Amino acid sequence: MFYRRKIIYSLIQMLGGELEKIRIQKLLFLFSQKKNKAEYDFVPYKYGCYSFSLKADLLTMLKKESLLENENLYIKNTLVDSIKALKPDDKKLLSEVVTLYGNMSNEALIKHTYVNFPYYASKSTIADKILNIDQLAKVNLQINKSFERVLFTIGYEGNSLEEYLNKLIRNNVRLLVDVRKNPLSMKFGFSKALLKKYCESVGIGYLHIPEVGINSELRQELDSQEDYDKLFKKYKKTVLLDTIPTQENILKLLEQHQRIALTCFEANICQCHRKPLAEAIEKLPTFEYKVKHI
Repeated sequence: MFYRRKIIYSLIQMLGGELEKIRIQKLLFLFSQKKNKAEYDFVPYKYGCYSFSLKADLLTMLKKESLLENENLYIKNTLVDSIKALKPDDKKLLSEVVTLYGNMSNEALIKHTYVNFPYYASKSTIADKILNIDQLAKVNLQINKSFERVLFTIGYEGNSLEEYLNKLIRNNVRLLVDVRKNPLSMKFGFSKALLKKYCESVGIGYLHIPEVGINSELRQELDSQEDYDKLFKKYKKTVLLDTIPTQENILKLLEQHQRIALTCFEANICQCHRKPLAEAIEKLPTFEYKVKHI
């Protein structure tokens, strides 16, 4: 069993074997804030902090019937003592969360997360019902409202889905342009259908433009920067020369949406084709905006 799921079971076990659905995201968020590197990352969402990865794990646990549910509750359905499997530091931190917040009312728990972590309330549909004017003002300060036109590029290597989405949200990216030839990934959330779903759920559009991608067979056995440089030299002489109209369409998307991001896998911008692609778009006659790699 994945260790992160033992955290979920242990939390429910510490609370008597049942936990209201509305509370689980908030309590595990508060647990995550006590750790340097938590099992789950979170994004601002309709009712505050939310982890798509956590939700996916809950669905898997329900499917395996080690967790049950009714309309309001998650119910631990295993006799295994999950708490014994926790690392000592995690057991201590989870116990602290249960002691501090386990008996809070739902509204008090939501308000606590909104007041103390205002960024995660920035997309809430209920913040104005829970917070006062001053508290709402602090939430609004977390929102990047810039509409300066910027062409961003971003890779997802080394990031969780939530870390990746937070980079887009914090930079007020309005449209994600997926420039992978084959938008498939073994990593949770980054295959085309799911990435589109999760982007749109936080207010970011998604568009796949495979024409400017690189065939996967050409990316085999890239062992050094020199290998990447040779690949991108060929890419510039072939794909980029053949797709100028597509690049012009991407520029139109930038003009329409104001802040868009080209995305692919690699974290290192020098080892990803999104860099020469962005440079080619930047050289178009009517391009007069910024390029930023995030």
